[in-house]
Amino acid sequence: METKTIIQTNDLTKFYGTQAAVDHLTFDVREGEIFGFLGPNGAGKTTTLLMLLGLTDPSAGTAQVMGINPAREPIRVKRHIGYLQENMGFYRELDARQTLKFITDLNDIPDDIANERIQSALKTVGLEDAGNKLIAAYSRGMRQRLGIAEVLVKSPKIAFLDEPTLGLDPDTTNRLIEMIQWLSKEKKMTILLSSHLLYQVQRICDRVGIMINGKMVAHGEMDQLAEEKLGVGKESYSLEELYMKYFQEA
Repeated sequence: METKTIIQTNDLTKFYGTQAAVDHLTFDVREGEIFGFLGPNGAGKTTTLLMLLGLTDPSAGTAQVMGINPAREPIRVKRHIGYLQENMGFYRELDARQTLKFITDLNDIPDDIANERIQSALKTVGLEDAGNKLIAAYSRGMRQRLGIAEVLVKSPKIAFLDEPTLGLDPDTTNRLIEMIQWLSKEKKMTILLSSHLLYQVQRICDRVGIMINGKMVAHGEMDQLAEEKLGVGKESYSLEELYMKYFQEA
């Protein structure tokens, strides 16, 4: 049975002045997969996410998220997406429970459902005992886990995770990676993972897209791309080798 496409772009383009931050981007993400979105700083990854969220309009081209055009219906599309930003911003004077209640209120989630989701999300991310602790006292790892909890309370179909493990210690990183896999397998959530950490992407992603200078230079399953670009089979390459090959040729 063919997997449904849940995100689709066609020649998606974004100019800032005369500079193309995203240049005729065409790719798809399938329902239920973990899709690795790769590229150096300035490649256009975050700008693409913002267009898919309806937070900035494209200069040309189109995008569809669950059949919705985010440029035309930004509020509707946001209800289907959880977004973990690279640098999460929280109100430091609130605690975790208050923070999550703020999110459920913004999304018009009834109190009885919201309270159940908040309790479940805090337990899932290991913050149940720190739920009444002010965000000002949270470590970076705790804030990242709270960001995952924000995704969970919305119960979205899709999650955009922008550099979710950046700056975390190895133990916290492993726990977060396992949590992302759990979201995909147990919650059936489609994950768009933007990351510089290629070994993590190779470990958990079903397919990847490589962006360089605003263009998508590769898009597909890693084994297939490795065979096409490096002439090697499964487990005979690292994603870093594959990425660098595309980067050097761009």
